[in-house]
Amino acid sequence: MNYTALKQAIQDYTQNYETTFVANIPTFVQQAEARIYNSVLFPALRKNATAIVNPGFKYLSCPTDFLASFSLSITDADGNQEYLLNKDVSFIRSAYPNATSTGTPQYYALFGPTVVSGAPTTELSFILGPTPDTNYTTELHYYYYPQSIVTAGTSWVGDNYDPVLLYGSLVEAYIFMKGEQDMMTYYQAKYQDAVGQLIRLGAGLEQGDTYRDTQYKIKVAP
Repeated sequence: MNYTALKQAIQDYTQNYETTFVANIPTFVQQAEARIYNSVLFPALRKNATAIVNPGFKYLSCPTDFLASFSLSITDADGNQEYLLNKDVSFIRSAYPNATSTGTPQYYALFGPTVVSGAPTTELSFILGPTPDTNYTTELHYYYYPQSIVTAGTSWVGDNYDPVLLYGSLVEAYIFMKGEQDMMTYYQAKYQDAVGQLIRLGAGLEQGDTYRDTQYKIKVAP
């Protein structure tokens, strides 16, 4: 289902073609997408980015569209790749209290806002432990919000499991309309059922043999 079809379906299901309602359909859809993407971290929400960390500097800026990390690895000059373990900032501070002591990074933690010219920004950064002793290439796999179907016209969810997008949008639409409670309950139930099916796919079938136990996954019948 592309955005044109989704927009038409929302109007047809609600039988509402009023100008203000139609103008707010993009908001309904984007709110539904945010709910979906925070309910199921399926692989289509992952991307990767590379960067260079310099010797003596223990911080690594997150990409601007970063939401949560999946994995972080470093590669040395010889091409050897090693995955870092995700820890808390307090662990890294305790394990490596002297920031001038350097070595091959083994751990990383989500530190906080990136500071530019002495002022914090809205972007986040990682802290590495120990402080890098030379240049390393990093590869970060992370979760992000993909471009909305409203602006892109299509999306992975719309192409592969559109019921969750439709019913999620209808829930938001009925909140806006202050619709009847029985219909609100009905659409909420349909949305929850669709999310459950998407969780089965994204956190079950697509994660059946993942390496890291920290990633959310469920067991499903074949």
